[in-house]
Amino acid sequence: MRPLRILTWHVHGNYLYYLSQARAEFFLPVKPHRRNPYGGLGATFPFGPNVHEVPAEAVRDLDIDCVLFQSHQNYLEDQYEILSEAQQRLPRIMLEHDPPRESPTDTRHPVDDPNVLLVHVTHFNQLMWASGRTPTRVIEHGVFVPADVRYSGELERGIVVVNHLRRRGRRLGADVFAEARELVPLDLVGMGAEEVEGLGEIQPLELPAFESRYRFFFNPIRYTSLGLAVLEAMMIGMPVVGLATTEMVTVIQSGVSGYLDTNIENLIARMHELLCTPQEAHRLGEGARRLAQERFSIQRFARDWEKAFAHVAGGVGAVRVAAPSSEPAEAFS
Repeated sequence: MRPLRILTWHVHGNYLYYLSQARAEFFLPVKPHRRNPYGGLGATFPFGPNVHEVPAEAVRDLDIDCVLFQSHQNYLEDQYEILSEAQQRLPRIMLEHDPPRESPTDTRHPVDDPNVLLVHVTHFNQLMWASGRTPTRVIEHGVFVPADVRYSGELERGIVVVNHLRRRGRRLGADVFAEARELVPLDLVGMGAEEVEGLGEIQPLELPAFESRYRFFFNPIRYTSLGLAVLEAMMIGMPVVGLATTEMVTVIQSGVSGYLDTNIENLIARMHELLCTPQEAHRLGEGARRLAQERFSIQRFARDWEKAFAHVAGGVGAVRVAAPSSEPAEAFS
């Protein structure tokens, strides 16, 4: 039996790379301008041979088993532009990457269809969205890092990883970061980091090695999904300090894998403690690594997605074949 053939869009590069570790064939529509969400493979990630580009105008002639929407735009606009009417009736999954913005408790999800599976990346997101009659499930993140990268923590500074922090403001914790940086040595990396005197962008595959020398990872974000950068830091054995909000409260256990609080003064005090006690930082980092390996392994993540694809696609195709994307994963653990 052949692997399932999934049409999806390149919306979040890191997530798509991890998703491509599932046993399936993925097809990415591209347009000449190569702008999101039609950028195709791009040059950042070493996608395996199971990920293919297809011209957007040729999608309607493509033999596919399932459509995976990764943004509201994909669902509300893109599908009607590039899919045939028959393809619009295929098994469909909506992947919701974020919690609701307008109201954290009363926002109705734009997908209102009992024939679409709505997949959330955290239980917090599933809890907060009003999904109505649309069936839902949670597939928690899965990550992997280079096998030869481990936390060392000799640099007496903290690292913060947020893209476009200035533009995204309070929701992503721009003010929290600014307050903490006045009292704690912190470096910011990410797209647009230079706008707030940060170091700039570090390529995703190079980030674990770059941040491994820092004493701790600080996550100032108030309200978003669980960041992949947090989990990648944990996977190399790095302690995490952050706000006790959203899904973070189920991931970081204070005194075991890092520290969480809603009191910024308390977090600043904890960061100073870690700067003064590297042995404690290493202990917490080992706790973070154990949890990341148990809960956020790429193998579990891939299996969960394979089950979701098989569930919606019924008896079409099969996913129990040798993973064509195994080559990239072998270089990581």
